[in-house]
Amino acid sequence: MFALALKNLLFYKSRSITTFVLTFVSTLFFIVYVSLMNGAHSSMLQSSLKVYTGAIEIYKKGYREIGGNEYLIEDIDTIEQKLSNIVGIKAYTSRYETYGLLSFKNNSSASMIAGIEPLKEAQNSQLKNGLIEGKYLKKDAKNCIYMGAELQKKLNVKLNEEISFIGSASDNSFAADLFKVCGVFKTGAYEFDALSAFVARSYFDVLMDSANKASYIKVDVKKLSDVEKIAQKISMQLDDKSLEIVTWKTLMHSMVEMMKVDSVFGYISISLFFVVIFFVIMIFGFINVSSRVREFGTLRAIGFSTTKISKLLLSEIFILSSSAVILATPLGTFIAYYFSIHPIIIDGVSEVYKEYGVVSDAMYFSFDLFTISWNVALIYLLNFLSVIYPIYFINSFKPVEAMKHV
Repeated sequence: MFALALKNLLFYKSRSITTFVLTFVSTLFFIVYVSLMNGAHSSMLQSSLKVYTGAIEIYKKGYREIGGNEYLIEDIDTIEQKLSNIVGIKAYTSRYETYGLLSFKNNSSASMIAGIEPLKEAQNSQLKNGLIEGKYLKKDAKNCIYMGAELQKKLNVKLNEEISFIGSASDNSFAADLFKVCGVFKTGAYEFDALSAFVARSYFDVLMDSANKASYIKVDVKKLSDVEKIAQKISMQLDDKSLEIVTWKTLMHSMVEMMKVDSVFGYISISLFFVVIFFVIMIFGFINVSSRVREFGTLRAIGFSTTKISKLLLSEIFILSSSAVILATPLGTFIAYYFSIHPIIIDGVSEVYKEYGVVSDAMYFSFDLFTISWNVALIYLLNFLSVIYPIYFINSFKPVEAMKHV
């Protein structure tokens, strides 16, 4: 049966070549397209996480819903010591966040002021890379403040000028001080740049009485795909029911939903392409079968059953699909793998993005063997589905009727 199917393919060259090319292009395009789409989502997520939000954040229960100094994490030194023993964690840092009023001359703005560990923050986020003016914070930066570009515009303040701060300390007492503007950053996220300012914890903890306390602890992981497993490890290691461990899927829920919607539209777009390919292959198969009605009638007359005719046509599509997929899959896999390591740099756009400091100008692909496998399986399935109607059509003829068919 296989030998006969191969002979038929060699005899009907035009149909065979067309089906082969369509299957080859479909397989290659599908692998590359899905790899690019998933890579774009992953890159967008990674870029967003690098700005400020962590892959995992540890809170005192109630802080995210209610907030306030009553829900601060105590004894962060002990917690960080336990985090250092967990495999899979890339880095971690504690933050003390508060809201207060920043003023300069006649301009004021309600802002989030956070006490950060400058060296750790440089490893955990892109705040340092977002620097556009002045300098980034140092561990002993004293009363230096590092603020967003939009907040600087609101206050109409320049480098090295002093701004006043009024807020409440960790014990709810009154806190006030003068900060010197040492640096300005820009992430491209307007709200974040308009509301955020940072001070070194070594100075801020004294002002706010927040030593060994934190609003939350940010944790970065080596592999984002392992975030749920690592969150479980953290929960087991800390063994503190007063704490909650939240992953990026919750912290960035709106972005997760946006990526799901984008994926749906992406698959709808490519589905239209495959619908066209499917019908083209089916039409070519139907035309080929229609021109061979007398041939199949003769085969039926000499003893071929409808089952054997079906097997013959399935063998033909199997040979064509397999040969095309065998060639396209390694090529598509190589493209996905290569560009996952060596991303495409978009000339011209990169210079614009560098202005923001934290937005990647690279177009990454995603390399996932499981995804590639189901991509190939789907192409196989579509090709076999395309031959179902031609099989039904040819088997609807009786042998004598088929032999007389014109």
